[in-house]
Amino acid sequence: MREGSLEAPTRHALDWTNPDFYNEEKLFEELERIFDICHGCRRCVSLCDAYPTLFDLVDESETFEVDGVAKEDYWKVVDQCFMCDLCYQTKCPYVPPHEWNLDFPHVMLRAKAVQFKKGERKLSHKLISNTKIQGKVGSLPVVGSMINASNRNKGVRKVMAKVMDLHPDAHLPEFHSKTLRRREKDHQPAQATVKQAGPTTGKVALFATCYCNVNTPDIGQDLIRVFEHNGIPVRLTDKEECCGMPKLEQGDLETVDKYRRKNIPELVRLIDEGWDIVAGIPSCVLMFKQELPLMYPDDPDVQKVKQHMYDPFEYLVHRHKAGLLNTEFKQPLGKVVWQVPCHQRVQNIGPKTRDVLALVPDTQVEMIERCSGHDGTYGVRADTYEKSQKIARPVVNRAKKAEPDYLVSDCPMAADQIANSLELKHAETNPLTLLRKAYGI
Repeated sequence: MREGSLEAPTRHALDWTNPDFYNEEKLFEELERIFDICHGCRRCVSLCDAYPTLFDLVDESETFEVDGVAKEDYWKVVDQCFMCDLCYQTKCPYVPPHEWNLDFPHVMLRAKAVQFKKGERKLSHKLISNTKIQGKVGSLPVVGSMINASNRNKGVRKVMAKVMDLHPDAHLPEFHSKTLRRREKDHQPAQATVKQAGPTTGKVALFATCYCNVNTPDIGQDLIRVFEHNGIPVRLTDKEECCGMPKLEQGDLETVDKYRRKNIPELVRLIDEGWDIVAGIPSCVLMFKQELPLMYPDDPDVQKVKQHMYDPFEYLVHRHKAGLLNTEFKQPLGKVVWQVPCHQRVQNIGPKTRDVLALVPDTQVEMIERCSGHDGTYGVRADTYEKSQKIARPVVNRAKKAEPDYLVSDCPMAADQIANSLELKHAETNPLTLLRKAYGI
């Protein structure tokens, strides 16, 4: 038997259309096999609460082994996995091509899909993950302001804790009636000589995503201004649905498929017209780069989108390597603490955000490669909020110790999670916003 972690990890396609995928007996067999391997290793104990939950169940059983854990308690482990993917990409020595073929996140996904198929996922969790409906309602004039005011009202939050399973102390995202699409409805791509660089064509279609469109439109505008300042014409996609990541994390694979059928043809059309695709939220990029390609390994259109989907800073680094990045910065940033979002880290593109910010004169970037514990829903739910805060604590402590001028994360939810526990010198918490500030545009 080979020792683990000596070869580059590979990943098998997700066989989610196979009826056996939803067979609970076969699921439990695979869970027991994987739990037994994890119990004998315990390398991932600090990543999330799924592993401590599993190890406590084993250690408190009569046999001190996985066979002593009741099958119904397996769901306690499943409920604590929020699909960050760090165990697979950064810790586990037994992922493929190792013969033990361990893929903890995708077995958790399978378990969540079985739960969803049986109707055992909470209604409140389904609603929290429905970013499409939230965005439509929250972006209505007046309605969004009412929601924002309610979210700041302690009395209303106590009611929401009971009705919606939202923790009263959890930070909730704001809604903007002036969405990114409304703000940029008259925007035309900048007239510039398009220049290729590496794999990039030099012109970009922005997949705005639910969150960037409705909750953080400023970030979308910062991206557009920064890219066009670098001679990269930017346009919005004509139409889009949610990327599907919130539904994937709930095990709602049918809705993921529905979103895929609407998004992929639009993105392929743009790619065929010479546009690259960029999204401002790491989870959305990961969905098109990894999860959808693994769900649809034989779909050439899905694979085409995978090849042309970029993280914003990954794209800018390609331009810089070709000597096409504007490095005429007007304002130093001082000391920047950058929390690397899990869903960016597992794209295996390297610390591209740090590489770009470090080009700004008189700027030092300290990188924190630990999870914020937010996930999107895990950090706001009443039953997981405290655990989410516990996971975030090492990041918060390191950021406090650093005393930075800026605290940033490419994931706005992670940034909020960390920033809410800090006294910041400056309000900006997104690296695209900082880059725009450094350019003075």
